[in-house]
Amino acid sequence: MGKRKSRAKPPPKKRMDKLDTVFCCPFCNHGSSVECRIDLKNLIGEASCRICLETFSTAVNALTEPIDIYSEWIDECERVNNPEEDNANHYEDDNASRYRYDEEE
Repeated sequence: MGKRKSRAKPPPKKRMDKLDTVFCCPFCNHGSSVECRIDLKNLIGEASCRICLETFSTAVNALTEPIDIYSEWIDECERVNNPEEDNANHYEDDNASRYRYDEEE
């Protein structure tokens, strides 16, 4: 009689590292002072600083994580603080369309 073949154990599942839920405030620069909350019932995500009381709200979905809300806040701060880049692009577009119309006439 032969031996029974034993099944190989499945490989252990890899654990995903947990993402941060508290962050550094872009206004007061206190570390671990920004906390993100996600309200899936109302589809709203909010990041707020406990020190300077600044807040940011955005629309969320089922896949949104706190890091996504914080990243959107940082991106929005950069966009607001660099308006000359937005205006420069609009000015160039306006000039390009103006010259394009002049050439057609």
